[in-house]
Amino acid sequence: MDKTVPDFATALAGIEDGMSLMVGGFGGSGAPIELIHALIDRFKATGSPKGLTLINNNAGNGRVGLAAMIDAGMVAKMICSFPRSADPRAFTEKYLAGEIGLEIVPQGTLAERIRAGGAGIPAFYTPASYGTDVAEGKPVAEFDGKHYVQERWLKADAALIKAELADRLGNLTYRKAARNFSPLMAAAAKLTIVQASRIVEPGEIDPEIVVTPGIFVTRIIEIADAKQEEALMREGVAYS
Repeated sequence: MDKTVPDFATALAGIEDGMSLMVGGFGGSGAPIELIHALIDRFKATGSPKGLTLINNNAGNGRVGLAAMIDAGMVAKMICSFPRSADPRAFTEKYLAGEIGLEIVPQGTLAERIRAGGAGIPAFYTPASYGTDVAEGKPVAEFDGKHYVQERWLKADAALIKAELADRLGNLTYRKAARNFSPLMAAAAKLTIVQASRIVEPGEIDPEIVVTPGIFVTRIIEIADAKQEEALMREGVAYS
């Protein structure tokens, strides 16, 4: 099945108000800037999607990408490890104004919760966060004399991710650190939308180097010259 699409409207169809949305990236590394900005454009034109629960490692930088989504008023809640980053003003302003919720998750726990969601594992135990506010209200068990906190899987209605190479069937590779959370998110989302630097024909990617199999991918759009979050910030870009 050919999963390539010709435009952003087709790629982003099905993302609606109140959904949970995973977005790949570790800071700017692997962030699907073009997909994020296209979703902001749709919101500006139609008022939707809004009330989103956004799942990412951090809460955005400057006034581009995730931060621009928050700035626009599209996000009701952040689930992340690091709400404070190099320039966290968009999230900070909304949070202090009481306009956005926050769930802090330790970074390794965040990755494992997403992996568990994709693997169909409803819960697991980890020593991370034991004895802290993050563990409040969660079941605790003792194993071999050590306390562990129960964490639930994390799944999403949709995911936006960035790949280096894709074939038309949805098989993906990533560029170095840009791989980060994206393979986990692709498996944990019902709808996985990918921007790829290059799309090739089936068989052109060595199966041995495929990271995300096409079964986890819904749609792919080719973005040959993708923007980098850090470069946009250096240029003083404020996406609106």
